[in-house]
Amino acid sequence: MNSLSSRPIDILIVEDNEGDARLVKEALKGKMYFNSVHIVKDGLAAMDFLYKRGEYSKINVPDLIFLDLNLPGIDGREILAEIKSSEKFKQIPVVIMTASQAEEDILRSYDLHANCYIKKPLDMDQFINVVESLEDFWLSVVKLPPKE
Repeated sequence: MNSLSSRPIDILIVEDNEGDARLVKEALKGKMYFNSVHIVKDGLAAMDFLYKRGEYSKINVPDLIFLDLNLPGIDGREILAEIKSSEKFKQIPVVIMTASQAEEDILRSYDLHANCYIKKPLDMDQFINVVESLEDFWLSVVKLPPKE
């Protein structure tokens, strides 16, 4: 029995491209492993979400984060560094989903302790397949850390 049989989970998608965010959310909708999927469009909103500031004050800390690197304001690298250096958040798995194929982005993401790095496919069907594969892995195979 996996960790999700006993509890719902919360997923945070940090993505400034509305189309990509919607595709990820739609791909995740097909399986009811999770409690909720939240989307924020920039780095500042992601930090507010994590620290439960403002409109996010009553939101659960996410169990899994899908993070784009190239965001307005605070970029994904800074968010990743904050998450993985924080005692409160460092155990949250972070899946980097970005258009960047730059070796420096890949290396830096792993240096900052990203849990995996995925280059976004350009084809919509491939994109949905990638998200569904990630969902199957992170929500069916992996045992996530317990909630606070």
